[in-house]
Formats: sequence, C-alpha cells, structure tokens
Amino acid sequence: MNLIDNIRRQLRSVIEWTDPGTNALFHQWSDNGDEIKNASKLIVGPGQGCIFVYEGKVQSVLSEECLVNLQTDNIPFWTTVKKFMQFFESEHKVGIYFFRKTKILDQKWGTTSLIKYDDPKYHFPVGLRAYGNYSFRITDPHGFFVNVVGGGSSYWVEDFRAVMNTRLIQPLSDYLAEAKFSYAEIDAHREEVASDMAQKLGPEFEKLGFEITDFRIEGTAFDEDTIDRINRIADVTAEARAAQAAGLNYAQIQQLEAMREAARNEGGAAGIGMGVGAGMGFGQMMSGAMGDPTRPQPPGAPAAGAADPLTTLRQLKEMHETGLITEEEYTAKKKEILSRM
Repeated sequence: MNLIDNIRRQLRSVIEWTDPGTNALFHQWSDNGDEIKNASKLIVGPGQGCIFVYEGKVQSVLSEECLVNLQTDNIPFWTTVKKFMQFFESEHKVGIYFFRKTKILDQKWGTTSLIKYDDPKYHFPVGLRAYGNYSFRITDPHGFFVNVVGGGSSYWVEDFRAVMNTRLIQPLSDYLAEAKFSYAEIDAHREEVASDMAQKLGPEFEKLGFEITDFRIEGTAFDEDTIDRINRIADVTAEARAAQAAGLNYAQIQQLEAMREAARNEGGAAGIGMGVGAGMGFGQMMSGAMGDPTRPQPPGAPAAGAADPLTTLRQLKEMHETGLITEEEYTAKKKEILSRM
C-alpha cells in the first residue's frame, strides 16, 4: 500500500472547484490534503477566482478564468514555494481557496427590532419595521478573505448574511429615525431611502471587499399601537370631511351621533326622554343647517321656504349618503321640503 501511495503521489493532479453549490462563497481545495502533486494543473472556471495562501499569508490571487501548469508556468508565488519544496512535498504547506465572483441575488433583510420616533406631522410615537432585499458580489477577494472569511475552510452565503445584517440594520434604523417620515409618507419615499442607504453604506462595505447592488426596501410595517393611532386619526378625518360636505362642523356631527345613540337606547324612561331630546336636537341641527321655515326671519331676509329647494335637497342627500341621517329621516325631510314647493 505504501508503494502504491507513493506512486499515486507522483501522478499528475488537476486542481479545480467542481460542483461548488449555489450557497458557497469560499472553498478550500483539499483533495490531496494540503500538498500539491508534481506537474499539477490548476483550472479556474467561469465566475470563479483562486487565492493562494502560504504559511498563513495570501501570496497570490487569480481573478480570471484560466488553466495554469503549476510546474512550468511563471507565477511569482511558485518561485517562492519551490525553494522549500521537493517534488511539491514539504512541511511547508500551501492553501488553495476558490471563491465565487458572480453576483449573489435576492438576499433578504429585515429590521430585527422596532425603529421608534415621533411622527413629525401628527406628533405621536411611531414603531416601524422595514424589510427588503439586495444583491452583492465580491470585488476585493483578498480583503474579503482576510477581513470576513478569516481563513476558514469554507464560507457560505448564510455566513455572509449574518455579517451583513449586523452592519446594515443599525445604520438603516438610525437613518429612518433621523429622517422621521410621517406614517402617511414612508412608503412614498422607499426608493429615496434605498438610494440614500446604498450611497451611505457603500464605502463601509468596500472596506470589507464587497459591494451591495440592487438594495431595495420592499415594504414597511407598523406595530399594533401605531396602527391603532393611525386608525383613530383616519376615522376622525373621515368624519370631519363628511361633516364639511354636509355643511356641519365636527362638533355638530359628534352631538348628532350622541343623540342618535341615545335614541337607540330603548331601555327605561331615560331612553324615552333621550329619544325625545334627540329628536328635538336633531330638528334644531337640521334647521340650523338648512333653514327652518317656521322660524321668524329677520326683516329683508328671504323666507326659508323660498330658499333654493334644490340646494337644500342636495345637502339632505349628502347627509344621507355619508350616514349622518337614516333612510327614514331622509325620506321624511325630503317629503317635507317637496310639500312646500
């Protein structure tokens, strides 16, 4: 066995990265341990590169696809190695690392905690989350190998993503907290935020030997407390606009809703009394909004009954469509107006 092993060690060997896998970024060649056989050939395939490490230091980087005869081709690194090796066997070992040059696409990111700030428009606390994707590629394999990989035997996309999240999420959170976009504006500024973040983070990532491309913010989400505040503001805003369309102010709308709610309460004399009061209050409000034909008018003022009935009917219809009055109330008031025409 020893004789056969010795013969095999003298045979020509091909050094290449075969079937690297979709998630592999760096891989140490180890088909023959850490020794290189005599007259070996090195193949660097498309989208690959190769790093030579000797006695713990990076000595050479091949960044283009090629075929290299390690025994005869003139590579400065090998001149140094051959001084210590006989038949490419020595206690001075060499490390050969292949790396991926192609762009790694569609990597997901997301904030790990809430980004908190005060909404600049509505002045309430906001809790925001953001998520998106990015692509990256290795631009400085030497720097990436030294600063990120750290000389391990392999390095995967998952390993890079863990490093990426620690360096991406904090600057992004700080940026959004300082920008203080209102909850109604944040989605409209996603492209702007993504562009600013890419420019801000580019120099920092370059120091580590890679670049981020196609950085995107896919969406944002608020915590439940923020959503509750947003919904309350939306409800109030909708009611205020409906009141304005009906010719009432928000206080009158609130009063009308309170009287109607009391009128729906049929339990006991209090409910009956409130129902009567609600009817009177509603009549007064309707009279204030559209004119009361029974109310004495100031001298020279046009009679309420002589007012433009079409305008009055339009106002009445808007109040009905916005839910300020019921179908029965609308029908009765419409009939009353038409009877005076």
